[in-house]
Amino acid sequence: MHAHTNTMCGRPILLFALLVVGLPSLINAFSSTILSPMARGESRFFLDTASTKEWNELIPLGISHGITTNPTILEKCGVSCTVESIHELAATALDIVDEFLCQAWGSTADEMYSIGMELSAPDRERIVIKCPVTAEGTKAASRLVNKGVRVCLTACYNSNQALIAASCGTEYLAPYLGRMTDAGRDGLLECQKMQDVVDGMGSATRIMVASIRDADDMATLAAGGCDTFTFSPDCARSLFSDALTNSAAADFEEAAKRGGK
Repeated sequence: MHAHTNTMCGRPILLFALLVVGLPSLINAFSSTILSPMARGESRFFLDTASTKEWNELIPLGISHGITTNPTILEKCGVSCTVESIHELAATALDIVDEFLCQAWGSTADEMYSIGMELSAPDRERIVIKCPVTAEGTKAASRLVNKGVRVCLTACYNSNQALIAASCGTEYLAPYLGRMTDAGRDGLLECQKMQDVVDGMGSATRIMVASIRDADDMATLAAGGCDTFTFSPDCARSLFSDALTNSAAADFEEAAKRGGK
């Protein structure tokens, strides 16, 4: 009985000591989480270019979670579409952003799977592999997912394809908004339906809206629940092009100069 009493009496003292020692660490951890950009919301913006010049200009804005590329973008930016070249590009990108997306290539699932494994090898936590949402691309994507590779199914043009992404467990599905509209489809409606599909299925797949022509479309989709977008450097600049905002900023600067005399 006496020993039991001593143990019980010691517990409050031990608890107090743990709180004294551990509380500052808990407070610091909580504070850093609150201040972290990742805690500002669930949104993820990606810059859709392989141009390091554009990265250097636009990434410091602080709005981009990651960078997206594909073979067409690489060609446009003068970057070789080889595993070695993409590894170099990824290393540069991951010094300034959290994620880098690159696309596997090949005419068969085996080829895309093999390239995907090679491309993701340097950092499977932060390199995401894109595969087209074709039958062969989806076979490759499913195999990559099973190996712990993060995957984005891309070149999506139909809301039904959200069923595929959600079912095979890819992290992202990238619909081409502008190209759907160019083809005579209601791109905004298709993207919204994709978001509804993954939400309705309880899937964690993110609808990463791509081929965005203007910021107004992003705002429309964001108001409907979409929270992941990849867009060109020009589209990124358009977010900061409001004439009234720029005029007000100039007025503030002039007032500050006058007030500093």
